[in-house]
Amino acid sequence: MILDMMPHWRYVLDNLFAEVRAISCLGATMIPERRDETGRRYPATADDACFATMTLADGTIAHFNCSWAGRVRRDDLLTLQVDGTDGSAVVGLREVVTQARANTPRPVWNPDAPATIDYYAGWQAVPDKVAYDNAFKAQWQLFVRHMFDDAPFPWDLMAGAKGVQLAELATRSWTERRWVDVPALEV
Repeated sequence: MILDMMPHWRYVLDNLFAEVRAISCLGATMIPERRDETGRRYPATADDACFATMTLADGTIAHFNCSWAGRVRRDDLLTLQVDGTDGSAVVGLREVVTQARANTPRPVWNPDAPATIDYYAGWQAVPDKVAYDNAFKAQWQLFVRHMFDDAPFPWDLMAGAKGVQLAELATRSWTERRWVDVPALEV
C-alpha cells in the first residue's frame, strides 16, 4: 500500500497545496494470509494498509488512511476532505460538497443522548460546470501526445522521483517508528 499510494499522494499534495516536508507513517498487513487464483493459501508479504500524517511547506497538515482491507462507509470509494477556518470541502471521485463556517452546526457533546443534528444537511453540492473525462485516460493522452507530437508534459522524471522518495521515506518512518524529513531532491 505504501509503495502504491504514496507517489500518488505526493503529486496531489505538491500540486494542490504545498510540497511535503516531513512524514510519519504506519503500515500494516491486515490480512496476513491470502489466496491465489487457484485458491491456494499463501502468507502475505506486503502491507495492505497505511496511515500517514504529513506536514507541508505552508504549514498544512495532511493525513491519509489507505486500506485495501477496509469497507467503504462514506459517500464514495475515495474521498478527500480539506478543512479550513472558513469552511471545508469533501471531494469524491465525481462529486464535491462544501460547508461554510456559517453553515456548520454547533453540536453539544452528550454521549448519553442520540444525535439530534443531521450532519449531512449543512453541506452543499458544488454544481458540475464541466464534464471531466477519466483522469488516468487524460494523463495517458497527454503522455502519448508528448511522445509523438512533442507536446508539453507536466510530469517529468523529477516528479516521479519525488513520488518514489516519499514512498521510501514513508517505509523508513514505519520501520524506524518516527517522523522523517523529506529533503529537496537535486537535479
